[in-house]
Amino acid sequence: MRIGVDLGGTKIEAIALDPRGASMARRRVPAPRDDYGATLGAITGLVAAIESETGRRGSVGVGTPGALSPFTGRLRNSNSVWLNGRAIDRDLAQLLARPVRIANDADCFALSEATDGAGRGSRCVFGVILGTGCGGGVVVDGRLLAGPNAIAGEWGHNPLPWPAAHEHPGPDCYCGKQGCIETFVSGPGLAADHCRHTGTRQEPPAILAAAQAGDRDAEASLRRHVGRLARALASVINVLDPDAIVLGGGLSNLPHLYDDLPDLVRPWLICDGMATRILPPVHGDSSGVRGAAWLWDGEPAT
Repeated sequence: MRIGVDLGGTKIEAIALDPRGASMARRRVPAPRDDYGATLGAITGLVAAIESETGRRGSVGVGTPGALSPFTGRLRNSNSVWLNGRAIDRDLAQLLARPVRIANDADCFALSEATDGAGRGSRCVFGVILGTGCGGGVVVDGRLLAGPNAIAGEWGHNPLPWPAAHEHPGPDCYCGKQGCIETFVSGPGLAADHCRHTGTRQEPPAILAAAQAGDRDAEASLRRHVGRLARALASVINVLDPDAIVLGGGLSNLPHLYDDLPDLVRPWLICDGMATRILPPVHGDSSGVRGAAWLWDGEPAT
């Protein structure tokens, strides 16, 4: 039995999967804030509850915001800042009396969709999170690609490719740079762009609804967004050439993306066609926790 834990900012969710990937048990609790000890307690409590319910002991994988640094062995770049600088894998291993595998939540999404989701059967899958941020993960031959710096798939903090004059230098990013892909194509990036052009602050679902009702400003905001996303994905395809790109996060629910992106990506590719498929997720919001469980399906690639 594989147990996966999705460590989110507002909730912590755990799932148990049988060898075929079927759910055996599932639980969630509110995520403690600003309290590392309480966070560890919530995770260990969920694992204990899952094992009590199933009557079985399982391997444990955890998807986290941020990632473990290969240089310090401690978590970095988490927006749940009380986790940063902590050796969360070692601490949980001690509490649970077993090894624990940790991966970035976007990596877990990619692994889930590559294993038994939209990218199943593809040799190379690029999983994308388009939500509050803009993360990504790479799975090759069924194995998560971590990389020696533990940043494989972190496309969101590259600059927006082929920027127009009005897109340069671009919005400020929390990472300290300007014009990162994330500042354009994430949910907040779309909302901020719409506000800059209209003076009205609206969240992406409201922008979509307005566009569907014929609002030309909203339509223009969505066109700018999908055009920028196309350029950003083209740069990934030019480097990685994945078989499939699976979109996740809140913006993956924008239906026009799957119709519009192939034609918009193609002109930016250094080839004479486009075989890469751009797909919606099969497991949706469950991909993160399922991917955490699948961290124990073989050794991660490096």
